[in-house]
Amino acid sequence: MENIISIFIYIHAFFGGIGLVTGIASIIVKKGNIKHKQLGKWFTWSMIISSAISLVVARMPNHINNFLFLIGIFTIYMVLAGNRALTFKSIKKTEANLVDKLISGTMVISGLLMIGFGINGLVNGYSQSILFIFFGAFGIFLPYGDYKLFKTTLENRKLWLITHLSRMLGALIASITAFLVAGIKYDNLWAWMLPTVLGTAYIIYWIKKVKGTLKPKRA
Repeated sequence: MENIISIFIYIHAFFGGIGLVTGIASIIVKKGNIKHKQLGKWFTWSMIISSAISLVVARMPNHINNFLFLIGIFTIYMVLAGNRALTFKSIKKTEANLVDKLISGTMVISGLLMIGFGINGLVNGYSQSILFIFFGAFGIFLPYGDYKLFKTTLENRKLWLITHLSRMLGALIASITAFLVAGIKYDNLWAWMLPTVLGTAYIIYWIKKVKGTLKPKRA
């Protein structure tokens, strides 16, 4: 069994590495061109495969890890929601369909579970359980953004782009976090939370840029 688990972990790390590289590369290249789209596809599939494998590993004997399992769902949600946002680019799509709602609904349930595990852990004296609450809060907040996209996409034609950018960058943050924690074994609260804090600041920068609210630089 351990050999099988080791194989799964190796495959998980391999595709996670591809996701990390292609995700960073997609930020560097010009947004919207052919290279960006190709890198985005590589990033999407590598992250989905890597996260799906983490779901399996997190439920295997002697490797059961509820946090890893929920973070896997969190990452898959980010990638799927980021790609689904692109479907709202066309004015022909006037409302969310069942797939859109299921993706967001699954994240809400996962976020609530994270918070529940976190509260239970803190009550029992496990300080790192704060991570469950930290990511669980994000897991509830993000689908609210999806809801705004579903309801006001025709009134605000920039929402699909904002949602796409924020979700895909969020998935990249998860990839960087996984590299720090699992790749170089830097497993502490800073490694888990700092990429999210810095990444969120970068996401806010891009949201302001898309909205056109950034103040022009002075000469």
